[in-house]
Amino acid sequence: VTTASCLMFTTTLSPTEKPFQSVNWVFNLTTAIIFVINSEITIGPEYEGRVTFFPSTASLELRSLTLDDTGEYGVSIIQDGKILSGRTTLVIYVSSVLVTSSSTDLVEFSGSVSLSCSASGSSLSFLWLNGSSEVTASDRVHLTDGGSSLTVINVTRSDQGPFSCRVSSPVSTGTSDGPENINLILSPPQGCFAVGSDISLTCSVGSRPPAQFKWFLNGDQLPDTGSELRLMNVQMSQSGNYSCQAFNNRTLRSQTSQPSAITVLGKCNFMLKMYNSTIRF
Repeated sequence: VTTASCLMFTTTLSPTEKPFQSVNWVFNLTTAIIFVINSEITIGPEYEGRVTFFPSTASLELRSLTLDDTGEYGVSIIQDGKILSGRTTLVIYVSSVLVTSSSTDLVEFSGSVSLSCSASGSSLSFLWLNGSSEVTASDRVHLTDGGSSLTVINVTRSDQGPFSCRVSSPVSTGTSDGPENINLILSPPQGCFAVGSDISLTCSVGSRPPAQFKWFLNGDQLPDTGSELRLMNVQMSQSGNYSCQAFNNRTLRSQTSQPSAITVLGKCNFMLKMYNSTIRF
């Protein structure tokens, strides 16, 4: 997929009029894209205005793609007591990279040449290479127009090339804030679960850049990371108070959620047995 286009993540679920109990789309396992529970939609701050959710199939449209959207996308769905999950990888390419030259027939020590690199996309950075060596500015080499134009004055044989232009999307240098407004969501939203149930806990938080997550049971850290903790085939020994902690490695701040109590019993009268399935993209 190229930059500036849009993409539909389509599940294989048949359209349904009955709302899903919960839907959780994440990027690279840690960044929340959209979380839906009981038809209430929460969109991650980095995806405001860029996503559309289709409730009948839990599909997702992502717009205004940039190179930073390259990565793994995952979805976790609870439908009629079943946990469904799927994941796929998206690679974004810069489209239509073009290098043009003002001249190719030059005289050593007296000729000059200008090269121009153009590409589709926004917030691009440019790197010029002569063969495999990076070209840097000097008395004879001028880089202009944000690095997209290269001029070599009084060319020598070492300037023969081949010259190439590498285009990339720089890491965002915007403001950093958070984490704040942390929220721990239990799905299904009940406190009592039967042995063998599947449980999903989702930690959402406002953070720029995206937060890193840790999970705790009764204050003891669990090995799990990411914004979602999935407990499959739970046993009584997994009863306790679960909490998540979000950490912003730019602001060096952290925030811990209020604990969510989970009780696992041999039988809960209102419990629905859950089974695990997989969605294929």
